[in-house]
Amino acid sequence: MTEKIIHPQPDNAKLYKELEALDHNGDRITAPIIHERPLTVFLNSREIVTLMTIGDYPDLLAVGYLFNQNMLQNADEITGIDYDDDIETIVIRTKHETDFEQKLKRKIQTSGCGQGTIFGDLIENIEGIELSTTNKLHISTLYPLLKTINQTPRLYLKTGAIHGCVLCKGEQPLIYMEDVGRHNAVDKIAGYMLLNNINPDDKYFYTTGRLTSEMVIKTVKMRIPLLISRSGFTAWGVELARAANLTLLGRARGKRFVALSGFERIVYDEEQTPYKKSAINNANKNQITEQAN
Repeated sequence: MTEKIIHPQPDNAKLYKELEALDHNGDRITAPIIHERPLTVFLNSREIVTLMTIGDYPDLLAVGYLFNQNMLQNADEITGIDYDDDIETIVIRTKHETDFEQKLKRKIQTSGCGQGTIFGDLIENIEGIELSTTNKLHISTLYPLLKTINQTPRLYLKTGAIHGCVLCKGEQPLIYMEDVGRHNAVDKIAGYMLLNNINPDDKYFYTTGRLTSEMVIKTVKMRIPLLISRSGFTAWGVELARAANLTLLGRARGKRFVALSGFERIVYDEEQTPYKKSAINNANKNQITEQAN
């Protein structure tokens, strides 16, 4: 299926409200403030979690959350998605009932804003996932991609207090989602990919947030081989990325970035100097040595 481009919704008045405020000069102004709403997710008859979200794409958020928590699989048949805005509840129905009692007991609160939660067996489940090695990140396409993302009109520029995640292919952003927590934004993309059977092998994933263990786990679970952020890393995030052979780039601003894993997918094809060639070769050797040890 051809990928459909989804942009942020900076003009969607349902996602924010205008409040009277005073600015730094003491002048009265109107300030746009992002909405934060609860969304209670059910899988069949079982209540799973209540997420705090801006309220757009509740179907994608719920499906993506359940998929990234390993409660839904690619092979599971979704027979219905019932959303009730009045009671802020969504029910995902599958052909076969599933019991997650033990899984629900193994919760880990993550470092993500908005109090993200993952379930304990996810770390074990990503160990067997093999990411595609054919997808290469050409530096000549990375810089235009970052420029396009930065120039995209988005809700963050209007309200702040929000994160963005983008599914990309080459120089093209395909799906751009925003939410109060970066984990919500990535789950919306996961939901869209699952419902529309999107191939992850030739995609990149970009986030405005930190490259934490949670973001690495979700990206690997979605089988996307490259994760990029304008922000920094956590040590555990890097450790998991190296174990999964996920290409991890952080502090990506302008024409600068830091790569900490998956170096073999990076192609320095813009103004490549002997120094750059030597640096990437040494980085690859060092990573191979570390993994061997």
